[in-house]
Amino acid sequence: MNLKKTLFAVTLGLSTSLAVAQTEFDLPSLETLAMTSSRSLLASRDQVTAARYAIDSAGAFPNPELEYLSGNARARSPGGNPGDARSVTLTQPIDLPWRRTARIGAAEAGLESASAGSRMFEADLLARLRVRYYEVLRREAELSNAREDAALMEKVRSKIALRVETGEAPRFELIKADAESLNAQKTAQAAGFRLEQSRSLLRQAVGGGLPAEFKLSSRLRDVPALVPLDTVRSQMAESSPDLARGRAEMVRAERQLELERAQRLPSLALKASMDEDPDMRASKIGVVVSIPIWDRRRGPVGEAAAQLSRARNELEAQQYSLSQGLEVAYQQYEIAQTQVTALESGIVRQAESALRVAEAAYRFGERGFLEVLDAQRVFRAARAELIAARYELAAAWVEIERLRATPGGSK
Repeated sequence: MNLKKTLFAVTLGLSTSLAVAQTEFDLPSLETLAMTSSRSLLASRDQVTAARYAIDSAGAFPNPELEYLSGNARARSPGGNPGDARSVTLTQPIDLPWRRTARIGAAEAGLESASAGSRMFEADLLARLRVRYYEVLRREAELSNAREDAALMEKVRSKIALRVETGEAPRFELIKADAESLNAQKTAQAAGFRLEQSRSLLRQAVGGGLPAEFKLSSRLRDVPALVPLDTVRSQMAESSPDLARGRAEMVRAERQLELERAQRLPSLALKASMDEDPDMRASKIGVVVSIPIWDRRRGPVGEAAAQLSRARNELEAQQYSLSQGLEVAYQQYEIAQTQVTALESGIVRQAESALRVAEAAYRFGERGFLEVLDAQRVFRAARAELIAARYELAAAWVEIERLRATPGGSK
């Protein structure tokens, strides 16, 4: 009995800790909180800012080069004047249009890729948050049922103890009732620990803005309505961040290939110089041309072409993967919806009715205690299946929302 009292005290302690006054949150408020307090999301947005500055770097003109030399001039023949000798040279590289255009295009595609990557991270963050949210609701439902089972089993045990004392029932039934009561309290204790764990995981998904003590205003059955498949498919094709990033990576690879090919052409630079010695001053202006004879950039061009092929293949693979993932998510949603409907409309109610009949029959001496226990197990299993089916329904909705993520969120 000491073990029984200990389990009951632990379970009561968990119940008391969860009953403290807590700030109430719903799913939209948690999403808003995560968007403003998640350091990981802020880091992904900083990457977009860096990519935006990369466009400025790509569009910058090359700086001129100024060279100054100074020394002494000595005459090597009669009549020459010794003295100081100086030279100044100014070189201005010319940013050729075909190179500049390709370079800026690659940087702009990089910005598109970074923006799509940030949207991908946001969609994944919201998906993790929503899964954790519904997991907390699931654990709360499980804890509520476990407490009901423990309280019900305690009442049954009290009645059996009274019957054993009056000699109406054998002591074996009390021993069995004690064991079942301890098992119910152990289950409630485990459910409480799982709830605390799921709450910690939800705080981790939201970020530091979520207080340690909080309460969720929704229930597990409150899953938002599902968007039709054709609508989601068209939205995913137009605005999926996964596909947008794949397209941006392909464009960037194309621009990089153009840039590498453009660098095969000669580069130009304007050069002006002035040489001065004790006898004369010479001013010159001309053009510096690099002649690509030995290095035809075969390696960089081949590498850029391979990267472009990789980007195209990855985009096609991503399109196929997302399409199949969407089909699977809708199938999972339909399966879970069917299970929830079947359990809510018939199975759980029939199991509950069977339990009531067994309890009434036991009170009148028409059935044994073991039949009551069997009816209780069937009822608990049916309720557990209903909770699991509702959670699977919510998880399927979360996955569909992640796949159809649109700019600025999936609202």
